[in-house]
Amino acid sequence: MKAIINGKCILPDEAGDFKVREGLVLLFDEKIRHILTKEEFAAKRYAPAAEITEIIDAQGSYVSPGFLNVHIHGCVGADTMDDAPEAIHKMQLFQAQTGVTSFLPTTMTYDFLTLGRAFAHVREAMKRQDGARVLGCHMEGPFISPEKKGAQAEKNIVPADFTKIAPYQDIVKIITLAPEELHDDGHFIEECHKHQIVVSLGHTAADYDTARKTIEKYGAKHITHLFNAMTGLHQRRPGVVGAALDTDANCELIVDNVHIHPAVQRLVYRLKKNHLILITDSLRACGLGDGPSELGGQKVFVKGTLATLEDGTIAGSVLCMNDGLRIFRENTEAPVEEVVATVTKTPAKELHLYEELGSLSIGKKADITMFDDDFCIQRTIVAGRDAYLQK
Repeated sequence: MKAIINGKCILPDEAGDFKVREGLVLLFDEKIRHILTKEEFAAKRYAPAAEITEIIDAQGSYVSPGFLNVHIHGCVGADTMDDAPEAIHKMQLFQAQTGVTSFLPTTMTYDFLTLGRAFAHVREAMKRQDGARVLGCHMEGPFISPEKKGAQAEKNIVPADFTKIAPYQDIVKIITLAPEELHDDGHFIEECHKHQIVVSLGHTAADYDTARKTIEKYGAKHITHLFNAMTGLHQRRPGVVGAALDTDANCELIVDNVHIHPAVQRLVYRLKKNHLILITDSLRACGLGDGPSELGGQKVFVKGTLATLEDGTIAGSVLCMNDGLRIFRENTEAPVEEVVATVTKTPAKELHLYEELGSLSIGKKADITMFDDDFCIQRTIVAGRDAYLQK
């Protein structure tokens, strides 16, 4: 076993709320085995046969559950849609550098022949133990609204059909769709839920009533990048944004200060902090700096934190997860433990994985991220193995 000492551990209390606790020692192999006080550790009050192979001194840094990124298209020149097995592997290695221990490579609106190849690469990546873990994929389109396609290719948009995704039900964990395009009394959503696929509202021109009905009656309680590519909040037309804020739907938020103004981040935090999932929605240009790039077969231009299509449409982000957490904390002044919960506990619960990961709890996978006060990542541990170590 390994031991982490001198850290500020982010742990669930008796009510399940995350709290920062000092003076504890975390013992783990592939799973978390013991959480002891320093005195208990010194007295060796753990399995007597266990040998401590490494003591990791956190030196006052935070010791957190590993981050989950449920919406990411690419980074460091690689994209989920690349027909190359090494693409997702590159993403796995880079995500670990940003504190992410598990993620959902996210597909674009393509034809199903192309999507099938991407799904095959995701399925193979789920077996790989190197870098961050691949949990499956987030399928963004092609069952979306042409009116709110954003950076998605309109020529590939088609009506929702569960038979199209049935062969991939083992890997599709979230699917983004436009509810106004369904016209089936919730049948498609019901089929998704039978296979534990989270249905998310996004790239949608739905009105408030349609969105709220889909959330409350049909149980589609996830919103893809809130505010972006959907009907906005108007005092007489609350839209999808109004329905998201007026229900218990979990809301994705891209917190790069490009997609969402800091003031809006503060408002959403106050309304949705227990139903908030921070994401990156990053494209292949993430981690590469300024210059031309690509998304879904379309040219993208990156300057600073802004990525746009040729017509100026915002096209994903170049955000890293740890930077997003830092930005969100600066904008909202939220406690570190609440910021961490948005990328650990909340997404893990939604994906039906909280029994396995999402918190530092005895018996769960030893997915651990260590970072300083500025969310600079010092060490990322996936199932007990080092996935990233700051040099």
